[in-house]
Amino acid sequence: MNLIKLSAVEALNMMEKGELTSEKYVQAFLDHIKLRESEVGAWIFIDPELAIHQAKLADKRRHNKQGGMLNGIPVGIKDIIDTKDMPTENGSLICKNRKPTEDAHLVKLLRNAGAVIMGKCVTTEFALSAPGKTKNPKNLECTPGGSSSGSAAAVSDNMIPLAIGSQTGGSILRPASFTGIFGLKPTFGTVSRAGMSAISQRLDHPGIYANTPDDIKLVASVILSYHENDLDMDSSYVFKNEPTTNSSPKFAFVKGPVWNFGEQDMQQQIKKFVAQFPMDIETIELGDSFSEAAKCHEIIMNGSISNSLSPYYNEDKSKLHPFTVNRIEAGLPVTAKEYIDAIEKAKKMQQILKSIFTKFDAIVTPAATGQAPRDLMNTGNAIFNGYWTMMGVPAISLPVLKGKDGLPIGIQIITSWYKDAKLLDISNLIMEKM
Repeated sequence: MNLIKLSAVEALNMMEKGELTSEKYVQAFLDHIKLRESEVGAWIFIDPELAIHQAKLADKRRHNKQGGMLNGIPVGIKDIIDTKDMPTENGSLICKNRKPTEDAHLVKLLRNAGAVIMGKCVTTEFALSAPGKTKNPKNLECTPGGSSSGSAAAVSDNMIPLAIGSQTGGSILRPASFTGIFGLKPTFGTVSRAGMSAISQRLDHPGIYANTPDDIKLVASVILSYHENDLDMDSSYVFKNEPTTNSSPKFAFVKGPVWNFGEQDMQQQIKKFVAQFPMDIETIELGDSFSEAAKCHEIIMNGSISNSLSPYYNEDKSKLHPFTVNRIEAGLPVTAKEYIDAIEKAKKMQQILKSIFTKFDAIVTPAATGQAPRDLMNTGNAIFNGYWTMMGVPAISLPVLKGKDGLPIGIQIITSWYKDAKLLDISNLIMEKM
């Protein structure tokens, strides 16, 4: 049996039956990483001895009838998220050898659930656009996307079954699309960002990578949890890991205001997908109110970047990648009026979106402009993701399309706010009918 091809759910079931130990499972991934890491470059820090130590503790817990929902399952963590026993360098020379003394809240939740924190996955610098060393496992000449490049590549190459990333523009959905895996950006404010390097308080979303929607649901049931230190969280929200949808949901296909940015093969493939869609689907327009959606997201993001990263810029911008410097400087001219106007326009768009979700269970729309660029310095265009990130709705990339070179292209499925569990059930339904 090829252990690295098991889903997390399958591995947990085997562990519960005594057919597999966490130590053996983790070792299988470490052996594969040893073979592939020099080519893929998904990890910025990994300590095999520490990983095996955690796995042995998980096996002891299971022997003693203890352990949480993820007991013994390895998880990779994007290197903008603090870990107390591993460096967190934010993909930047300016943070070289930074060693947090405390776990980020979501890492604490993973540890409390018994997860093996396998290591730190490569991120673009400060989760922006300056690429790290990671290559796309589906084609090593292509980008894995950004900014959660290492997290997506590690899951895509079966180096781990689960990984945590983050999205402020398209940093979960786009890498998932490029590397042919599932990537969930949950509802805004459902995962704590305490202990995570900030870009935009208004836009930052931690998220999850896996090779099945059920594996994502497993992690979501652990980390989608209220935390008082993140002031954007809703204390009344509870993620429920139970069936949430009927067998015949109604879908809306949305090209969106940035359709013309899509590459021809992506446009052709998604239109073909919609034409052959085995469930009720209707093509709709978002309307004129969304015409400035991408611009509003750009204003909010740029203004936030210059505010969040100005301390590093002012400290020593020579240690920052030129791409990062450009992104910070692009936000410096953003005025308070422009920023507030963009937020107000986004609120109007959210109201329109609410009315759409009274008629439809989910939206189908592109997850990326096309297949992964054959350029390791170009992490791709997030324009099909950014305005949905601004809306705060849950979104997932499903690996169902192929580009002109046979490389993966995802479709983006979106549901209403706090319907994350429903989104994952709908994703399973779509995959079953493919």
